[in-house]
Amino acid sequence: MKTVLIVAAIAVVLIVVIAVVAKMASRRREDRLRTQAAEHRAEARSTELRAQKLEADAEERAAKAKREAAIAEEQRIEANSVRDDARDLTEKADDLDPDVARN
Repeated sequence: MKTVLIVAAIAVVLIVVIAVVAKMASRRREDRLRTQAAEHRAEARSTELRAQKLEADAEERAAKAKREAAIAEEQRIEANSVRDDARDLTEKADDLDPDVARN
């Protein structure tokens, strides 16, 4: 009977030790997973900030291109106006000049 009690006590102690070790291993695993999750979240935040910067740069470039296109269109219109003025002045000069042959 004494032997059975000793074996039972050893079994209980082993079960308790195994349970404690298993619990500690579980906590270490959870801590490791929490650490990995935090690292992934930090990397995700960093990547999202980089994406926002790239998007802002692209929008800025698009706005600049739009401004440049508008300026180019204004210059084209101004060039046509100046060209028309030059043509009108040439025609007026031709009308005034007695040496220019008229058709």
